Amino acid sequence: MMQIKRPRLTDVAQLAGVSSATVSLVINQRVTGNVRIPAETQQRVLDAAAQLGYVADPVAQSLAKGRNGLIGVFTFEAIFPVTQRDFYFPFLLGIEHAAETLGYDLLLYTSTSVGDGRRRIYRNGRNRLRLADGAILLGAEDSKNEIQALVDEGYPFVFIGRRELPGSEISYTAADYASATAELIDRLAAAGHRRIAYIGAEHVTESLLDRRRGYKQGLAANGLPLDARLICLCAGQRVERTTLQTLLVLDATAVVVETGPIAYALLHTCRECGIQIPADLSLGLLGDPFGDVDGALNFSGFSIPREEMGAQAVYLLAEGLDAKAPARPRQIALPCTPVAGSTIAPPPTHP
Repeated sequence: MMQIKRPRLTDVAQLAGVSSATVSLVINQRVTGNVRIPAETQQRVLDAAAQLGYVADPVAQSLAKGRNGLIGVFTFEAIFPVTQRDFYFPFLLGIEHAAETLGYDLLLYTSTSVGDGRRRIYRNGRNRLRLADGAILLGAEDSKNEIQALVDEGYPFVFIGRRELPGSEISYTAADYASATAELIDRLAAAGHRRIAYIGAEHVTESLLDRRRGYKQGLAANGLPLDARLICLCAGQRVERTTLQTLLVLDATAVVVETGPIAYALLHTCRECGIQIPADLSLGLLGDPFGDVDGALNFSGFSIPREEMGAQAVYLLAEGLDAKAPARPRQIALPCTPVAGSTIAPPPTHP
């Protein structure tokens, strides 16, 4: 079977009567103010390319621009989020949709784990993300040292979730947890609650600090005093009976919790103690609400814009890649959507 010869750039140059360099400049759209090629010459090149059926090699075009059209996606989590039930999966949907819109392909880093099961960007001192033009980073178990190394070498990246790096500024897209938490306090105050407790985790991340800041802002905005005794941090996301009983003795009529596991733990402890939610104690979840296992309750809270966070991270990265000069780091905080749920009610009345 005879193989059809694919037209080459030199064939276009010969037909158009110009040099191969001129064809390259025209085909790759690199005719700028510093490179002057008459309009009629450019048209002759384009006509010759069309006549021969010449199509530029997209890989060669990318390399000519110093880019390969790839965006890396790296997660510090031990298992790459590929199932719909994973908290990080909607981020990937947003990333994929935005990358498709912008014409980028995605490179998923799924085999970067080291001996301790944690993922690492650098292996043997080499930045494996450099296979891509830039990267989207996500995951709670991040390494500040590796992020600082990326900053030091000037590698373009955007984090999903607020990340603070001492002495450096990085680009990220985040949910506005502080405002969402303050709005949830507003709802509880509007229902009549004056003593609102806070139950969180022992570990500290930027997103949890944002929630705690929003709690204080919400109390202040509603003229409610901040009582440190109403702030409890639980080990292992368990809510002990003694913790709950202490909050009730302190006249707490509502509580906001940082995570879903803590919300479930509190609900379980309340049932053990014969405390009904929301009749005896209102509950607000500082994150994506979900239903109780028996379907009797739907937690009141707010919805995290995870898909939009993923998409905006790609747009922010692409904006930096397209900039003619090194772009300053940018941060985007996206609003959360309040979810009414069924776990907020007026405080109980006692005779």
